Amino acid sequence: MTPRLDLEALAFTSGAHLLVDRALRGLPPGARLRVVGADPALGVHLRAWCRARGHGFAEHPDGGYTLTRGRADLQRWAGAERAGRPDPDGLVRRPPAHWGLAARGALVEAGGPAVASFDLDDRDVVWADLAPRLYAHAAAAQWDPATAVDWSAGTKLPAEIEAAVVQVMTYLVENEQAALVIPARLLARVHPHFREVQQLLAVQAADEARHVEVFTRRALLHGGEMGTSSAGGRASLTTLLAEPDFSLASFLLSVLGEGSFLALLAFLDQHAPDPVTRQVTRLARVDEARHVAFGVAHLEHQAALDPTLRGKLRAAIERRHDALVDTAGLNADVFDALVVLAAGEWTPAAIARGHRAVAELHRAMDDGRRQRLARLGFPPDEAAELSALHTRNFM
Repeated sequence: MTPRLDLEALAFTSGAHLLVDRALRGLPPGARLRVVGADPALGVHLRAWCRARGHGFAEHPDGGYTLTRGRADLQRWAGAERAGRPDPDGLVRRPPAHWGLAARGALVEAGGPAVASFDLDDRDVVWADLAPRLYAHAAAAQWDPATAVDWSAGTKLPAEIEAAVVQVMTYLVENEQAALVIPARLLARVHPHFREVQQLLAVQAADEARHVEVFTRRALLHGGEMGTSSAGGRASLTTLLAEPDFSLASFLLSVLGEGSFLALLAFLDQHAPDPVTRQVTRLARVDEARHVAFGVAHLEHQAALDPTLRGKLRAAIERRHDALVDTAGLNADVFDALVVLAAGEWTPAAIARGHRAVAELHRAMDDGRRQRLARLGFPPDEAAELSALHTRNFM
């Protein structure tokens, strides 16, 4: 007996096709379905819909219409494939380009366009098992500059101390702008199949944009102008932008550069002359620690799969060192500002104390770099050698 579907007064312009499609899906190819309804335009719309879907259409002698399920629906999905599974354990090592923007785990219809711009399409190149957990933490840890910082606590400082803060903030903005551009550029190249990495890079870029905002706002808090930007500092950051390789860019930026910045932000937290400076550096340090954690986890993952990785990392450090060997490195104004902040006052003893504190900062940065290099498998002597080659501009 032919099944019957009564659409009542429901028109195709109001969604009747959903009920017709659902009824046909439950039938085998060649089976018939009688459709009746009160909408005067039903026959016109139903005929056009059946033609587009590959189903047979005829008027029924007793009223309504007879539909015959065609095979076009089945043929459309005959070459379809699942884009892995939705969970991270269902990752495919090399998702094909024609999956494009399909959601992971979706049934992908054959014949879609290949997206060539997703050239970072190898799990072993971009993945880290820590990525899903880090993204969950990053999403939960977002903060609003307008409310997370008590901007009204900006104590009026002596002019020389305020100038030192402004100079350091200017330097931080410069570096954070580079740290914003790099993950944003990499993000656009990662295959969406590795969505947790995309999401993490997107949050990382958002973190850096927020850091640029708060450091700029602190620099201008008392109505002054921004500090100086050295040619050597910009040259150092430009070498980061020139690295096209995902792993090497992550290594130079997150493991070495932002890793060194963790020590700098801790230094500024310790020696901040006012509550606002302390708050913005403390908040930024939490974000930067997450960026470093992903960089290290990603490279540990890749090092376990690629025995040549350490050689590539060493070459990247040496290549960058050679490119910067004739530059001045850290802006002298920044170095002096750090000394002033650690000194806190203008006496010979205080300046000597501040100078020692900045020297200790350099040692802390070096120690942190060596520890992270050791985690990637470098022996202690090689880790020390490579850490010493890191740019004098910190980042």
